Amino acid sequence: QAALAEMLYTFMLCFVVLNVAASKMHAGMNQFYGLAIGFVVIAGGYGAGHISGGCFNPAVAWGIDVSSAGIGFGWCLAYTVFELVGAVMAAVLFQVVRPEEKGDGEPTGDYPNGVKLISEFLGTYMLVLTVGLNVIGGSKAPVFSIGASLMCMIFALGSVSGAHFNPAVTTAILLSGRGKIKGGDAGAYMGVQIVGGICAALTYSAMEGGQTFPLGPGKGHSWPQAAIAEIAFTFLLCYVVLAVATVETPLSEYFGLAIGSCVIAGGYAIGAVSGGSLNPAVSFGISSAHALGGGQFVNCIAYTLFELIGGALAAGVFKATHVQEYQAKEDDRGLSGPA
Repeated sequence: QAALAEMLYTFMLCFVVLNVAASKMHAGMNQFYGLAIGFVVIAGGYGAGHISGGCFNPAVAWGIDVSSAGIGFGWCLAYTVFELVGAVMAAVLFQVVRPEEKGDGEPTGDYPNGVKLISEFLGTYMLVLTVGLNVIGGSKAPVFSIGASLMCMIFALGSVSGAHFNPAVTTAILLSGRGKIKGGDAGAYMGVQIVGGICAALTYSAMEGGQTFPLGPGKGHSWPQAAIAEIAFTFLLCYVVLAVATVETPLSEYFGLAIGSCVIAGGYAIGAVSGGSLNPAVSFGISSAHALGGGQFVNCIAYTLFELIGGALAAGVFKATHVQEYQAKEDDRGLSGPA
């Protein structure tokens, strides 16, 4: 369990470093690299700290072990192996999602569909893993950790796949039009996101000794209240994604912070009402793992419906508030059409 914790979050740390600070796409060209890297430690520290201590760095492991040598020494050797395995995983998958890094090619921002799907799987996996570990581990700052994990992976992979990591977000982008994603690609995105969420849930359950938790309205709250909560804050999340990341002039430096902050806002506001899932991949993951332990699965179907409604509403409101985005497309068609 400690090995998985150290490997997965050292992977996340190194993977984010490679993407935001050492890739041809971003190296020396952005100001968010420090924010993205530092917040990985917040995501992993609160998420997996109760399992392994949350080192994610051989220098930290050795420092702790040497400073406490009087009461025992040696675990730093095992931790170093776990962390180096995570670093190797990061290097391999970095080259998978950034194929231009293997040769002399320059990044074009147009990646093959297979690469985009791997990107969506990785981002969704780390998000749902962080959700589960925080909840089961009784974290002191679960919402902050979960929002940080989303923010970091958006900064790392936004230029690869768009970093949706959420079927409701993909739905909102598809329904908002403007050719941002095709219907077939959206379906593939959503399928991979659901699979990533389920795989992550099985992982956190294994890391927590088989423990899971249910998806459903909080104590003292009803299904209609949970529905309103999920619709409203999924709407917020999807609307912000549309407004800061899909417009003609996107928020170039702090789009990940804006989107991740929506999860923090929603988690604190409605966590006690509905759990604050805001994401069908999270909902499916939680219910799938819980069902293996004999719990209910069907709740994720209702939550997914609520969340997709929130995404659809976001697309409709975006069209009403960002008319200029569609006017630009119409002008382009007029200029390229027949005289």
